[in-house]
Amino acid sequence: MKGILDLLKSRSPREAREVGESTLFTTAFSMGKSAGKAAAPWDARAVEVVATRLPKSRGGKLLESVWEKDQYMSHLNKEALERMQRFFAFAQVSPNRDLIRQDEYGNFMIVLLTGSIGVDRRQPWGEHLRLAETRPGDILGEMSLLDSGIRFSTCTTLTDCEIAVLSAEALDDMMAQDAPLAAALIALLARKLSLRLRVVSSRLSDNPNG
Repeated sequence: MKGILDLLKSRSPREAREVGESTLFTTAFSMGKSAGKAAAPWDARAVEVVATRLPKSRGGKLLESVWEKDQYMSHLNKEALERMQRFFAFAQVSPNRDLIRQDEYGNFMIVLLTGSIGVDRRQPWGEHLRLAETRPGDILGEMSLLDSGIRFSTCTTLTDCEIAVLSAEALDDMMAQDAPLAAALIALLARKLSLRLRVVSSRLSDNPNG
């Protein structure tokens, strides 16, 4: 991981485009997908859930506010957060809308800015399990953003929500135009994912029969 991030930091935007890194997240991981199963893009999902565009002035301030309180994302200083805002889309969504669906391929992540989102998983035997109810600052779908893999759960708005969305295309743009910023974001997301996996692993170890 460190070698990859050092590589991203050391290359200029022009060099990044020349070696094709600006399409890493939109194309590099698509080889493993089943034939005919394309990722569900945010633009299409936004239309489906009737999302309303949120002004970047408000969305950017909310993103700064929630990430300043996050254990990991607070490592991004104010200037970095301001640079990052132009790569995000900001939206407002009504209650009872599926932003992410279990078993679909994903290529965007969501940062909850206001409101609450329910995270549910449908078990193979048909049971619906509520995994979490999120709070502002929580990130959803980052794993699928990074590997274009299948979504593990369904994420549904429980209230009126304001969200920030980062797509694979926007992450590629960030890599091409501001590689140090992209490297910092990817490293922080990787750390958050690592912590989450360690927590799950610990729970399984503590309760092997659960």
